[in-house]
Amino acid sequence: QVQLNQSGGGSVQGGGSLKLSCVTSWFNPGGCMAWFRQTLGKERTGVATIYLAGTSTLYGDSVNGRFTVSHDSRKSTLYLEMKKLRPWDTAVYYCTQTREVCSSLSLRSYAYVIWGRGTQVPVSS
Repeated sequence: QVQLNQSGGGSVQGGGSLKLSCVTSWFNPGGCMAWFRQTLGKERTGVATIYLAGTSTLYGDSVNGRFTVSHDSRKSTLYLEMKKLRPWDTAVYYCTQTREVCSSLSLRSYAYVIWGRGTQVPVSS
């Protein structure tokens, strides 16, 4: 069973930075990995996604220019570097990956089948 092990969450002040990591037990070089976030009572929304075969990325409008997604294939790790954090970035952040070959980047949750447990990122004002 594929496992995604997330780390790096925690409280941060508005304007600050934080970097999340996600280690996968199965690095699928033809697949995609992504970060989603969810607040209480709301749907999980896509934050950023990346092809594991290259460096093509896609970002949600609310984080574009502030967040950077990347991966290190040698470490089987996905990263999300978050800068200029705002209180509305407060959420539980989830790492996810596709099981199959990824033909196009997507920020739709149905495109992903393997999910991490999530990590809290509270941003204070």
